[in-house]
Amino acid sequence: MSSAAPGPAAPQDQDQPALQRRMGTAQLLAYGLVFIGPAAAVGVWGTLDAKSGGVVPVVYLVATLVMGLTASSYALMSRAVPRAGSVFAYASEGIGRRVGHMGGWMMLLDYVLIPSVAYLFSGIALHSLVPQVPVWAFVALAVVVSTGLNLAGITVTSRVIAVVVLVEVLVLAAVVIAGIGVLASHGPVRGWLDPLTGGAAGLHPSLVLGAVSVAVLSYLGFDALATFAEETRGGASAIGRATLVCLAVAGLLFVVQTYLGALLSPLTPQELQADPSLQGDAYYAMVDSAMGPLLHALLSLAKGAGAMFSALVGQAAASRIIMDMARSGSLPRALSRVSPRTGAPVAGVLIAAAGNVAVSLWASTRGDGLDVVSSAVDVGAITGFVLVHASVIGYFAVRRRGGPVRPLVHVVIPVVGALLLLAVLISSSPLALLVGGGWAVLGVLLLLVRQRRDGHRQDPAPRP
Repeated sequence: MSSAAPGPAAPQDQDQPALQRRMGTAQLLAYGLVFIGPAAAVGVWGTLDAKSGGVVPVVYLVATLVMGLTASSYALMSRAVPRAGSVFAYASEGIGRRVGHMGGWMMLLDYVLIPSVAYLFSGIALHSLVPQVPVWAFVALAVVVSTGLNLAGITVTSRVIAVVVLVEVLVLAAVVIAGIGVLASHGPVRGWLDPLTGGAAGLHPSLVLGAVSVAVLSYLGFDALATFAEETRGGASAIGRATLVCLAVAGLLFVVQTYLGALLSPLTPQELQADPSLQGDAYYAMVDSAMGPLLHALLSLAKGAGAMFSALVGQAAASRIIMDMARSGSLPRALSRVSPRTGAPVAGVLIAAAGNVAVSLWASTRGDGLDVVSSAVDVGAITGFVLVHASVIGYFAVRRRGGPVRPLVHVVIPVVGALLLLAVLISSSPLALLVGGGWAVLGVLLLLVRQRRDGHRQDPAPRP
């Protein structure tokens, strides 16, 4: 490797910190489902029902297709560049070192804010069960537990994650089975086809697309699987398979639970539109009225506990991006340290945990903290997704580093996927755009400082 034009350091390079291959495909799938959350649609169902005019299952079908394009690009790049840096590694190899730095930096924003929101969800849910303990105390406890598990290494956390996924799926299955029983004995509140057609009001594409911009946020997390590329036993293709399967399973779960919610909801889309305060608890209200308080409590508890472990996966993903960026020189190399005993990127885990603590504890002391943080989470992820699509074009079609160019998968799908994501990005809240823009400016300043220190490194020339 030329000292004048260094690319990102490959994990196999001598003396570079390396992770240990301890994960199978099933464990990868469990990680992805925990980060997304099998019941992620529950929390936003009321909002989407109001926005879409009552066709939430259709919204999730469209959102699954949109995110499927992104998953396809992730699968391509994870096979071509099997590195823990994910977007950082893909953009560095497909576009250039500077763009790779910014891609990794923007994804770090996503992996700091999403776990922070998840910690807040856990704190709020547990506080509702034990109101004598403040939210911030539960948040701090959740951060300590998840950080400890991440420091223990991927083997320990994989076992815990598998149990968490099983519990969440069992609770969701209980809700679905109970709902089917209610439908069989009492029939639906809305027409059987209304959640797919919009009923008498009809289906309006503009309303569906507007709701899709919110629904895609339910899928944030499947991309984290790419950060475990150096810890997977199944080879480069395992990440791609797990990513696509995870997205398909999540999409199916979202469609089923939202279709059930629409059939049994005591609230109409018009009532939810008229009173936004009803939207957040709309699905829980449906479960309580149709199936009873026990299932309501179980679903709330599963969501609360699941959120903490979702944060654990986000923290783990952030630590691996930090490690790869540090290993490649975009961040201080001291942050690339990997524990020889547990195989955990220790410095990365601690830095990610510090960011989670700062954001989640700050938000837990504010009445509007959850709203402020949750409204700012999407810009980093969507920017990273767009760069993954651009990396496919750069790597395969421009630099021609993956054999013969296949126009459909190397150009058409990435272009369509990027355009759809840009439309979602434009519809983000002003606060999200402000936070994302500020974070990007910090990333540029860091890049300039590192380049000046390293003698203005140039992008590596494309390899044939």
